[in-house]
Amino acid sequence: MIERRGDSWRARYHGPDGRERNKTFRRKVDAERWLSQQRSFMAQGDWTDPARSRIAFGEYALGWLDSRTDLKPKTRHQYHSLMSLHILPTWRTVPLAKITFEGLSQWVAQISLGGLGPSGTRQSVFVMSAALDHAVRTGRIRSNPARGLGLPRIQRRDYVILTHAQLRDLAAGAGSSRLFILLLGYTGLRWGEATALRVCDINLDRRRIDVSRAFSDVGGRIVLGTPKSHQSRTVPVPGFLAREIAAAVQGKHTDDLVFTVTNGSVLRLSNWRRAVFLPARIQAGVSTRFRIHDLRHTAASLKVQAGYPPKMLQEIMGH
Repeated sequence: MIERRGDSWRARYHGPDGRERNKTFRRKVDAERWLSQQRSFMAQGDWTDPARSRIAFGEYALGWLDSRTDLKPKTRHQYHSLMSLHILPTWRTVPLAKITFEGLSQWVAQISLGGLGPSGTRQSVFVMSAALDHAVRTGRIRSNPARGLGLPRIQRRDYVILTHAQLRDLAAGAGSSRLFILLLGYTGLRWGEATALRVCDINLDRRRIDVSRAFSDVGGRIVLGTPKSHQSRTVPVPGFLAREIAAAVQGKHTDDLVFTVTNGSVLRLSNWRRAVFLPARIQAGVSTRFRIHDLRHTAASLKVQAGYPPKMLQEIMGH
């Protein structure tokens, strides 16, 4: 029903729940269009209660994030950081119903021009879109306005892969961390998996490492969790490396960490990079583009050269 009210027009209808909804327009044609649209939504089973989409994005998104029991602590911390730094300053008080594709496009341009790199921009849009997807699933909005947004491209980085000789030169320059670098470069363990490795995780007879734990740095706090894929896996160890590990764990208890700093505490990536990795890289004459994570890519490359089948390599690397 449409009725005139002074200089405006009010459209009214009863929703599927029997309750009346109404909206006022300056022009009759707009009221008719809106009423026709609501009736079409109801006929298609695509109608949503307008009141449910009036909640502010910030309130809804933070509640959604707190309900995500599937997130690792580090991922949850990253999502909260993206929310507070790049998403909520623009969208905190905006109702879900008022978020549009056009507005989101302007926001993407704004944070990109503001100095946020392509990766950070894409991650921010991912979190924003995930919250809006949840709003669709809970019946607060009909569709996700973040779908199809134009995003900045991430420039692909060329990995630096070491040869056997270069890897051993790098390890030789690392002093007491020599074995640790060889482990990373020949097994492909991630940093958090290698630093969480215990004596009991290594089967020297079978030359295998059971990967079921990983440390992560969550806002400066070391947290123990599962590997990135949440899946445990078994990683083969070359014979020469198994012999060196056997010597290194001699006298240690089964629950002791294999690799630690001098006082027995957990290795921290930033400290180790500065104190050990960078000097070793210089001494070995390795490219300055070579990162710690490239030891993992080196391990994958060396395994390909050794003839590992793609499926087996995928399982070993934990992809």
